[in-house]
Amino acid sequence: MARHRHRSPPQGAPGSATLSAEAPVQRQLEAYNARDLERFLAEFADDVRVYRPPSSAPAISGKAAFAEFYATQRFNRPGLHAKVLVRMVIGNKVIDHERIAGVRDAPFEMAVVYQVVDGRIATLWTFDGT
Repeated sequence: MARHRHRSPPQGAPGSATLSAEAPVQRQLEAYNARDLERFLAEFADDVRVYRPPSSAPAISGKAAFAEFYATQRFNRPGLHAKVLVRMVIGNKVIDHERIAGVRDAPFEMAVVYQVVDGRIATLWTFDGT
């Protein structure tokens, strides 16, 4: 059976937008797991919006509110950790199926859709598995 390796396209080639969309999402995941708020926030647009469907109104709007939420509701938790179970990249959207630990009594799963604009995460949609 032949084995195929996934090769990244060169910059400027079709598919290179996929690489640029995935990079800030991966960096924010690493900063999230390190609970490094400064590094985490660097990957997000100043006007970042977070949606939690089915609500059509943003749950969080703007980098100041976003920073406050993560400083007081996530990065202060010593057991915080996110593991990506599956990642899909479609254009400027990155879709992660994640397992989150350290927020609730037991780990839980959620899907997060990240929209990347000009190299920064501009919008997130979070879908909780509960």
